[in-house]
Amino acid sequence: MMASVSAEISQDTILVGIGASPGIAIARSHLLNRARVAGIERRILPTEVDAEIATFQAAVDKAKTHLHEVKEQAADQHAEHLYIIDTHLLILEDQLLINATIDLIRTELLNAEGALSRTLRRLRQVFDSISDEYLRERRSDIDSVGDRLMRNLLGEVRENLATLTGQAIIVAHDLSPADTMQLDRGKVVGFVTDVGGRTSHTAILARSLMIPAVVGLENITTQVMSAEPMIIDGTAGTVILNPSPDTFREYLARKQRYEYLEKELLAYQVLPAETEDGHRIALRGNVELPDDIAAARAQGVEGIGLYRTEFLFMAASVPPSEEEQYLAYRAAAEAMAPHPVTIRTLDVGGDKFVPELNLLDEANPVMGLRAVRFSLKEGHLFRTQLRAILRAAVHGNVRVMFPMISGVAEIRACRHLLEKVRLELTGEGIPVGPLSIGIMVETPAAVLIADVMAREVDFFSVGTNDLIQYCLAIDRGNEHVAYLYEPLHPAVLRALQRVCAAARDAGIEISICGEMAGEQLYSLVLIGLGFSELSMNPASISRVKRLMRRSTLAEARELVGRLLELPTGAEVVQALEAEMKRRFPQIFETSHF
Repeated sequence: MMASVSAEISQDTILVGIGASPGIAIARSHLLNRARVAGIERRILPTEVDAEIATFQAAVDKAKTHLHEVKEQAADQHAEHLYIIDTHLLILEDQLLINATIDLIRTELLNAEGALSRTLRRLRQVFDSISDEYLRERRSDIDSVGDRLMRNLLGEVRENLATLTGQAIIVAHDLSPADTMQLDRGKVVGFVTDVGGRTSHTAILARSLMIPAVVGLENITTQVMSAEPMIIDGTAGTVILNPSPDTFREYLARKQRYEYLEKELLAYQVLPAETEDGHRIALRGNVELPDDIAAARAQGVEGIGLYRTEFLFMAASVPPSEEEQYLAYRAAAEAMAPHPVTIRTLDVGGDKFVPELNLLDEANPVMGLRAVRFSLKEGHLFRTQLRAILRAAVHGNVRVMFPMISGVAEIRACRHLLEKVRLELTGEGIPVGPLSIGIMVETPAAVLIADVMAREVDFFSVGTNDLIQYCLAIDRGNEHVAYLYEPLHPAVLRALQRVCAAARDAGIEISICGEMAGEQLYSLVLIGLGFSELSMNPASISRVKRLMRRSTLAEARELVGRLLELPTGAEVVQALEAEMKRRFPQIFETSHF
């Protein structure tokens, strides 16, 4: 049952959520029943165990059949995103969900719905403890699959959106990726949900479909009935219920301006990433799986600046084999050739937990056995990954990058193992390719000795998400101190300046692959600091390129010089926003960045 909806909405009621997909949509609402269903837990008799397991397995088989049907129907329009459906199919094979539920039926004498509910609660607790946004949002995939299974067990039928007769904005507790793939773009002009985040697979699909979306509104399904007028701004993350005539006209004009600017972006996909005075910057993409690469290429990326390999480990019940990794890395290298593919070795531990690796329960995991520290300790996993990367390097321009390096000793340990593995492969008669070797600069220690470490590697890549966290001693997952997480804090700016100077003096390339790279507000700052590469979500490429091609390197450097003189992060932000609004009024027409 859907929650009760308030009977009356004041004119121009504004709700604020998370902008998941940019754009403005104006239409009437369509309330969709996607509230999470819960199973009632009850005890069963030992003689009922086999029947209950059979019932659960039937629900699993039904879910698989439906997902295969969605995959077949979506093959033409969404080929580059079919891996999302594959991920859900893999979850339906995973021992953490399926086998654990069956074990609870058998050992605890629970009915199928109760056993599934208990398993899902445990998995949600694991993912809720993760502060890394990309990995935390993979919980939404567990939720989606779990909800599908529960509905199958309860015999509930999901509403078919194909029955929509006119344009509408979908209002739902949540939408699964399968729901999103089946949206008719001619009828569904936007959607809003109670839950979700910007990096969920549903949000990624919405951006690919260019459907404006706002998620994480918490209780919009209790505030809206079907057929009510509403406006959503997927850029600002706002929803306006019952808009007044003046608000309607204002947003209609904004919508027209936005669509004009979006069409303008298409021209930038084929243009070089350079400033007005001819300074070239390589714009690369951050990707999770090989299937992301088709979408990245369509956006005009010049290579992959960050290939997150931990997602290969999350998509299976056991760590992927050397052959599985080799095939994935090879596919990426061949698809992007001659551009580089930068493969980050396994980055888990701390807030980046991958359940099947059974990492230690640490008192302070963010400062514990994680990233390269974990890899060096678990030599068998590291060796397997390095073998796969070296083999894939035969097929393209491959670079390897070690995360969370804090000293030269770690670099040398990684290089020593890499060379040892290279000799093993050549001794076995297996071809290997050349590799550029780089590190992620994410710790204050790495910043302070950047000049020393630059002599040990071929390139730097700055992971600003963690660097800001460690530099400012802020747990970015802690809501009590989240307000102190300032990408433009003077200490952060000076840290970035120092690392860029060290790379320049050593003659090596320097990239930035954290969230800052894809934010238009920061583009000129990063160029002025001296980064030679920016790696980001591919959807941001054309936006960043547009700003670059309307600016000069001299202007960017002058801007950075002024910002470095300011004493607080708030003053830096204020000065930067004012400058960007002055120079690009159409792009930065609101206070939301």
